Amino acid sequence: MKMTCSPVVARFGRLGDTVLLQPLLQKLSLRYGQPCHLLALGDGPPVLFSAQPEVGGFIPLATQYGPLWMRPGRWRAVLALSRLRDCPFYIAEPAFRTRTKLRPMLKLAGIPPEHCQFIEDLPACEDEHWLDWLARFSDTTPMAFRERWELGPAGPCGAPELNVTAAERADGERWLRARGLAQRPLVLLQPANKRTMRWNGVRAAADDVKSWPAERWAAVARAIRQRMPQARLLLCGSPAEAGYLRALQAVVRVGTPDIGVAALPLGCLKALLETAHSMISVDTGPAHLAAALGCPLVVLFGGRSPRTWAPRSGRGSAVSVIGGLPDIQRVDQIEVEQVAQAWCRLPLCRAEDESGCLLPTD
Repeated sequence: MKMTCSPVVARFGRLGDTVLLQPLLQKLSLRYGQPCHLLALGDGPPVLFSAQPEVGGFIPLATQYGPLWMRPGRWRAVLALSRLRDCPFYIAEPAFRTRTKLRPMLKLAGIPPEHCQFIEDLPACEDEHWLDWLARFSDTTPMAFRERWELGPAGPCGAPELNVTAAERADGERWLRARGLAQRPLVLLQPANKRTMRWNGVRAAADDVKSWPAERWAAVARAIRQRMPQARLLLCGSPAEAGYLRALQAVVRVGTPDIGVAALPLGCLKALLETAHSMISVDTGPAHLAAALGCPLVVLFGGRSPRTWAPRSGRGSAVSVIGGLPDIQRVDQIEVEQVAQAWCRLPLCRAEDESGCLLPTD
């Protein structure tokens, strides 16, 4: 009889980092015969993976910072890990955070070292995409499990593919109906990234290599409306970014008066991305989420390499990348014409109803 075991995956990343885990989680779940447990930061991962059978449980942490003895949440996580001490552990964290954050927690939880596999022990290849690194990582086995779980033929993990729950879809439909958008093709603009907001307000654009000037968002919005006048444009972001989005809306609506703001919780954003016509985004977590949900995407890169971080779609939707290292150091080096032309060239892979609204293919 085939043995089964629930693997534990740990990653203290943000939204995009967590989206990239999906193929790894799926591959480990199939290999060990049980859904994975995920140790991750914040309330986002349970929403992100709400419709994913490869994830069976979550060990959430509000923060990875501060002394362990002062953080009750980290102690609760240690207790949860201790109950899984007989499982294989896959630590997908960079070395510096593993040493200072995860290894002390694993030791306190009594996790045997031979039950743990660390991605830091599998050096990344030059210009290797994170998904390809995670694919190689998924083909490794902790020492204690190498006799019981023989490794099958190595293969790629693929690209992220996420699903939306019925409740999330209903929430999204209610949000659209309340704003008269239910029958309009939606083009989403994602201007913010994790560096945009600081504790005391919006970060200065000069300090943010991913910031694209408001007047360029306004110009690309006008170009979209000229090409697709029936579309409704929405500036997207998290609820914490609502003020920033409204300030940007005031600039953009001079030429595109009906542009809206969608400062949405994660589940509702998933629902919009499932049926949106397309998205234009800076290099940030929602861009990875859009690709994973099959939303055709243009993504603007600044001070990072697309070879390592470009979104990939397990649903086969188009991802057009502009900029990035080594040629582009900042997103504000990208011109409006480049973005507008990339958006116009996006192949759309979803069915359309008679009104021009995109429908989910599944």
